[in-house]
Amino acid sequence: MEKSRFNPYLVLAIGIIAVSTSAIFVKISSAPAGVIAFYRLFFSVLLMLPIFIFKYRAELKLISKRDWGLSAVAGFFLAFHFILWFESLNYTSVASSTVLVTLQPIFAFVGTYFFFKERLSLKAIFAGLIAVIGSVIISWGDFKISGSALFGDILALAACALITFYLLFGQTVRKRVSLITYTFIVYVMSTFVLFLYVMVTGEHLFPYPKNDWLFFLLLAIIPTLLGHTLLNWAVKWVSTSMISVAILFEPVGATVLAYNVIGETINPSQVIGGLVVLLGISLFIYDERKVSLKKLKTNLKSH
Repeated sequence: MEKSRFNPYLVLAIGIIAVSTSAIFVKISSAPAGVIAFYRLFFSVLLMLPIFIFKYRAELKLISKRDWGLSAVAGFFLAFHFILWFESLNYTSVASSTVLVTLQPIFAFVGTYFFFKERLSLKAIFAGLIAVIGSVIISWGDFKISGSALFGDILALAACALITFYLLFGQTVRKRVSLITYTFIVYVMSTFVLFLYVMVTGEHLFPYPKNDWLFFLLLAIIPTLLGHTLLNWAVKWVSTSMISVAILFEPVGATVLAYNVIGETINPSQVIGGLVVLLGISLFIYDERKVSLKKLKTNLKSH
């Protein structure tokens, strides 16, 4: 096997830290959620444009009408995922919001059950229930603090559901289209949806303080392009299971950054609930990988 010039685990750690900054930039920006989401993807598209034009534009001719349609739907869900998640940060803490958005693997498996009729093992159901209990602990603790914090938790859960739909609609396209091309197309679609949203809601695209423009650009560079690029690079050298578990540290990184950068406090219910959620998702991912490996071995034997 080819050896990497860089330590893949160090790269993975940097990638997780990079994506963990997303909630912080949103939290300290003064712009509305829709505007932040628009500029995050708009600047990402601009930064990707030269690479796409010079290396990947020929792929556009090979994309079917069906894949264009699925990409458009995926872009729609991604746009509203960002809107709801960023809006949730106006009501609840970084810790609660990022942990609840991390429930995505549970939503994804439920989605594949209804859309693709994939069966759930008892262990997976049990692990999912543990994660849900953790989210209830967080929400109950936030409800005792304020009703608005609970509302923020609900928005974060809705954002989690939308990112799941984004992934479900996109996974079939990704089998036929390269990562860069697919990502660029979805980001363009999502940027267009966000532009329409901003126009309809009457939010203003400008003027904003200089710091906000810096935050918009940093959102595009650090968590979006750098963070996800590093995670995608690490897949070649590190197992998918390791990537899945490592991503669970995003809420931890975001919470630590929120505590140190903006002085956000953490209450006991967030700590307990967060740990329960991460335990449930870890068990869920572990069981899912075991089932996948078992299916792979069965298929290899049958051939």
